Amino acid sequence: MSDFLKKILWATDFSDEAQEALLYTETFAKTFNAKIVALHIVPDFSPVLYDTAYVIRGELARRVDDMKKEADKKLQTIKKAKGIPFKIIVKEGNASKKIIETAGEEKVDLIVIGRRGMSAIEKLFIGSVANHVLRNSPVPILVTKKKAGKPQFKKILVPTDFSEQEEVERDFAWKLAKGFGSDLTLLHILELHDFEFSPQVLDELFTSLLKKLKKRKKREKTEIKVEEEVYRAINSSIGIVDYAETHKFDLIVISTCVQSKLERFFLGSTTEKVISYTHVPIFAIPPAQCA
Repeated sequence: MSDFLKKILWATDFSDEAQEALLYTETFAKTFNAKIVALHIVPDFSPVLYDTAYVIRGELARRVDDMKKEADKKLQTIKKAKGIPFKIIVKEGNASKKIIETAGEEKVDLIVIGRRGMSAIEKLFIGSVANHVLRNSPVPILVTKKKAGKPQFKKILVPTDFSEQEEVERDFAWKLAKGFGSDLTLLHILELHDFEFSPQVLDELFTSLLKKLKKRKKREKTEIKVEEEVYRAINSSIGIVDYAETHKFDLIVISTCVQSKLERFFLGSTTEKVISYTHVPIFAIPPAQCA
């Protein structure tokens, strides 16, 4: 599995969530024998502020430089205290752009970030910054959640809608499951909205969808346990969050690759709700991985 994840980017703002994200980063790095790059972004002052008197411009520049030095010291302290070897990078500017820029420059295979994200803005994945990262990131993004104890990945959930592009997320999920020794569950959400159906019709729908799930391409023989499930919900986001938490999953693997229902997950309110409300970490696969 050493060729799966060779280098991981940990984006931190020194918040509790970012420290939790480091635990996930370390777990992934040890499992897949990957190197770690630690990135902190110092927010730059507005260009308008620099268009002032020379004395003020100098003071702003010194302040940014001080913040960068302070961030570097904090990362050095974390590196020594945790005993985790990682490369330190401190930049200034827009958080999402610098994350994407650094991911490309360092040729990382995964970006790990806490729910609050960079610059302590919890809405990082609940707005335009989220769309920017997910649409432009060259690699998958692991959005972690604050949980007690060492991260474990015994059960991985893979939502699916039977599209051709879903093989991409299944491939990632399969590699993750092999690395962590996880069980996999392929889940299809039967979206019925507010429509009512007779018990017989519902039974037929569930049976038909389960048969379709079980007809998928078989993987190589392995000890990994794979299950197929169909779950009824008003909409996909509610169904995924409810199923994942009710059945105590450790990770959700999902992509923006598909051209049908799942396309909305990371390009609209459905994804925002899944990331915002679930307590389960999400391994998000961006469009760049679907080509």
